[in-house]
Amino acid sequence: MYVVPRPDVNDDPLHAVRLASMAVAAFALIPFVQPAIPPLLVALPVGLMAGMRKAFDPKKAFGGPIAFIVMVWVMSTIVSLTQPLQFLLIAVMGVLYFLGFYLIQKTGNPMGMLLLVVTVLMSVMGMSSTAALEVMRDGFTEACIVAAILIPLLYLIFPPVAKENLVEVYTQSPGPHAASALIRAVVLLVMSFWLYAVIDMSNLMLAVAATFVLVFPTQETFFAEAKERTVATGLGACAAGLILFALTFNAHLPVLLSLIFLAGLFFGSRMMRGHYPGMVYQFAFSVTVSLVAGALSTQEPGYAAMSRTLLTLAGAAAAAFATAALEAIFLPRLSHFDQPEHRPA
Repeated sequence: MYVVPRPDVNDDPLHAVRLASMAVAAFALIPFVQPAIPPLLVALPVGLMAGMRKAFDPKKAFGGPIAFIVMVWVMSTIVSLTQPLQFLLIAVMGVLYFLGFYLIQKTGNPMGMLLLVVTVLMSVMGMSSTAALEVMRDGFTEACIVAAILIPLLYLIFPPVAKENLVEVYTQSPGPHAASALIRAVVLLVMSFWLYAVIDMSNLMLAVAATFVLVFPTQETFFAEAKERTVATGLGACAAGLILFALTFNAHLPVLLSLIFLAGLFFGSRMMRGHYPGMVYQFAFSVTVSLVAGALSTQEPGYAAMSRTLLTLAGAAAAAFATAALEAIFLPRLSHFDQPEHRPA
């Protein structure tokens, strides 16, 4: 699974300023846009821009939001058509999980992760109700449109020094790709079914955290990702708690935007020079803005922070241990079928 490298201060000295400005602009738009899901309007543009490196890349700036919109609308259509027959919906989701993981295993292309995340989100919402599915679809669409407008604008205002785009090199994972993808699809489908049938959609982070762990190919990498996701969630929750505590003394919009900007500067600079990998701080900032936006709309901040941290830990750990156990049982027996000389004629 391809992981974007740290931003380089020599390539993009204004990276942290641009990232912080994106969060501030998205928060400032909430009263005007009146989004279906306020945390998504902030977190998605921040996440899309935080993943960009070096020079402005129109393919990422416009292609990323467009791909999200297309994927969300296609998936919402699939879910709405199969929703009356829930066993069919689960079967279709299982096939899509397998395809997403197989794409990642075979090519390393992160488009597989986009397919997986959207499939998880839309299927869980669709199992809840058609109205929830439409709210999630509309929320993604609004956030992607905002991202497609703000990313080019902020790159124009705060341009990077680098003139060339980042060259992304994708590599396939070791081992039997189909077997690894099947194991991961089964694990994710079981966790999704737990959300479908036992607990409600408010625990969606359980499956999302599992997805981000399962896209990594080896036990070492997915256990490391589980740890980093949990650390990032804790950092983001702490930052959100500090911001919300400060707002109890002065809850005016300029104060909120100033605190968000400072958090963006901190996490953006840590992406370049921090102790943890850059993606930890990127995810932590997404958690921060999500929790703050949620607390200012409907959620109780303390409960939201605690539940998100616990669900991330539970989802990541459960996915990692379940996958490790299944691979230990089945992959030694199946790995020889991946070699050409052992394939049947």
